[in-house]
Amino acid sequence: MTAEALPRKNAPSTTPAALGLGDRPAQAGPADPAVTHVRVKLDVEIRALLAHEPGTKSGADPEDLHQMRVALRRMRSVLKLSGRLLGPDAESVRAELGRLGQSLGEVRDYDVLIGHLREVVAEFEVRDQPAARRLVSKFVTERGGAKRRLTRALASPRYASMLRDIGRLARQPDAEELTSGAEPTAADLVAGLAKPHRKLAKAVKALPADPSDDALHALRIYGKKLRYAAEMAKPAAKKKQAERIQRLLKATKVFQAVLGDHQDACVAADRMRGALDSGDMELAFVAGRVAEKELLRRAEVRAGWRAVWAEVDKAAQAVISRT
Repeated sequence: MTAEALPRKNAPSTTPAALGLGDRPAQAGPADPAVTHVRVKLDVEIRALLAHEPGTKSGADPEDLHQMRVALRRMRSVLKLSGRLLGPDAESVRAELGRLGQSLGEVRDYDVLIGHLREVVAEFEVRDQPAARRLVSKFVTERGGAKRRLTRALASPRYASMLRDIGRLARQPDAEELTSGAEPTAADLVAGLAKPHRKLAKAVKALPADPSDDALHALRIYGKKLRYAAEMAKPAAKKKQAERIQRLLKATKVFQAVLGDHQDACVAADRMRGALDSGDMELAFVAGRVAEKELLRRAEVRAGWRAVWAEVDKAAQAVISRT
């Protein structure tokens, strides 16, 4: 075998062409049926996933893993919202994406924690830096185990099979395969934004004055589903509708970021509590200081998230009331 024939280290597992997709994603507009928009969105996201796979494998830049995970989550959302348009196999593909998402999420959580922890302890006194470095190293070691599990998942036949299944769902049918009739239209994708907004609004309304951490995390997931639904609906919308959907996208992005800060603070504080039992008193002291900072960050988010939700609600109502 020549050097040229050898597989490149950390190359993508496959290519869009090998999955039966074109050189670039197909386009879809307001005149196209909803299923075309769904396939186009899957096409775009499988390309994004494959583009970030080499960097995820190498670990050179945590952003690659983050973007690979985002692409995966968008595909899961598309299949949850509109998988019925693609046939009975869509749900099993969504389940496979969920399994891989767990592996990606485990490593991503460590990346966020380690990056934030390094920023926090950098402000501590010089005498606390040795213990701070030991604290960071503890989570770097744990991340190594999670990364090895992810690497095995990306090299598995199960992953390769999942990619082929997504490619099959994303492929646009030949002209003779197209059907006519009462299939959902592009306008239905825009009108469909009412459902994820309604679920989010209902969840907000059900919260007590001081909701639990888990409840706010669940709220963030509802907001993410609304955002991903809006991303798919925007290309299907006419100009004025698309402008209103863009405002909704901006609002949901802020909402997601704010509640993401809350979740990150909660996770970091819990991790620090676990470090208190290490038997290393200096490390435990540093962990306690970090936990205190994270609980303050959590309190700040809790004081302002409802105002951010009000912007999401306003933007969503502007879209839904005109569909």
